Amino acid sequence: MDNAHPKTRRRDPRSQSPVESSSDELAAGSEHDEAERRRTSWNIQKNFTPQRPSAKERRYNESASPDELAVDADEYWRSSRNRRSPSPINRRGDLSSREARSQDESDSLGDDRMSNEDGNHAGTLDAMSDRSNTPAPLAEGPPPKPEQLNYREKFVLRGHLRGVSAVQFSPCCSMIASAGADAAIKVWDTLTGRLIYTFEGHLAGISTLAWSPDGQWIASGSDDKTIRFWNVTTGRAHTKPFVGHHNYVYQIAFAPKGNILVSGSYDEAVFLWDVRRARVMRSLPAHSDPVAGIDVVHDGTLIVSCALDGLVRVWDTHSGQCLRTLVHEDNPPATCVKFSPNGKYILAWTLDGCVRMWNYVESRVVKTFQGHVNKKYSLSGCFGFYGSPDVKYSPPLCFAVSGSEDGAILCWDLVSKDILQRIEGHTDAVLGVHSGKLNGKRLLVSCGLDKTVRVWEEVFEGQGQDSPPPVSGSCAEPIQNGVSTGSDLDGDNAMTDAPPDPSTATTPAEDVMMT
Repeated sequence: MDNAHPKTRRRDPRSQSPVESSSDELAAGSEHDEAERRRTSWNIQKNFTPQRPSAKERRYNESASPDELAVDADEYWRSSRNRRSPSPINRRGDLSSREARSQDESDSLGDDRMSNEDGNHAGTLDAMSDRSNTPAPLAEGPPPKPEQLNYREKFVLRGHLRGVSAVQFSPCCSMIASAGADAAIKVWDTLTGRLIYTFEGHLAGISTLAWSPDGQWIASGSDDKTIRFWNVTTGRAHTKPFVGHHNYVYQIAFAPKGNILVSGSYDEAVFLWDVRRARVMRSLPAHSDPVAGIDVVHDGTLIVSCALDGLVRVWDTHSGQCLRTLVHEDNPPATCVKFSPNGKYILAWTLDGCVRMWNYVESRVVKTFQGHVNKKYSLSGCFGFYGSPDVKYSPPLCFAVSGSEDGAILCWDLVSKDILQRIEGHTDAVLGVHSGKLNGKRLLVSCGLDKTVRVWEEVFEGQGQDSPPPVSGSCAEPIQNGVSTGSDLDGDNAMTDAPPDPSTATTPAEDVMMT
């Protein structure tokens, strides 16, 4: 066996691994020499310094006989590339197992890269240097935040005989429902301002209304102590009124699935109604004064109520348990409450001329909005979105909007509390405001003691206001240069008009996480 061994040349262990043999030992040709040069250059590039093997490691392969190695060079290099068994060379020193795995992946990547190159080591280094020194593109800054809103009056909807106390867009914003002291509910087309329906049946004034989540029904609460349902598809009223409250029904709201209706009354109670069976599921002895405000969170798990006793209470929908009682140190009467779109905050209107945003989990006021007049009437409002539709803001820009007893509508930025716009147009107290979005355009609708419902459209710089198409018998008054051009029509004969197709409308804006 010894005679079969050719003479070998002694090598410096600092420059070559003990398991590496010369080309004559491996009996390989130029192909092996090329592979060995690539492997050697890769080791140099990775700054690997082979260590002297220990005695135990020497026993692993004491013989350098070519019989013990694969005589086929190609097979040897393929097997060595995939071999991860104990090696006499500790290439990783004190690296952790995770770093070692990363090094293995890097070695494998390097071997593959070297096998695909033409052998020009200098070119490889230059290419790697160019890639590593290429600066990353600079991130663009956030778009500038608008300092004001620009809502302009689009329609004045006339037809109510007395003050209008409640107004609301349908879920798809294609229709508007309004109700007031004349005990009538009117449904309008958002695009044209045309009166679609007039529903009558209550025996006293209507203080509140709400759209069902599917947009097919309108519920209304009246001073006649009942709640009635109206179908906007058929134009007919539900045959059975919801009876149970002992005083005025002042505020109502649907749960997200539409199977539960929540109502607050001057009898100081909050009722949860089974809509399908038209009966009370649960009665909450909520307050010691008339309940003026009700709302349901977006997932239906929580209810918030407020009353003239100044308390704002959060309830668990399933159990009926009171989870939080929010009270301000001045304890002014509270007249309206609204959950924020993300359900983390509550907006509360009080008769001290303030709108407060509560973090109800921490039971503290985080924002107070002022500038409107609110000393006598139960005003209401909502949240809205603003900013250029061509720019994506993260997080989206939000504002709070409310009516005022001086006839104005005020919009506040949620973060800075600055007034983004003071909208003038009504000639008496504005009792209700609601926001929506239709065909990519943001809208506001308002109602008040001046017996009118007004639609406002957001207009951007350089964008003209579209004139609505002429509609026969329309109760809307298109606004041209701020001057009303229509006439006052009661429109009670519009019951035969067909409702618009909701499928042509866009959905309201998505929820937003507020800071």
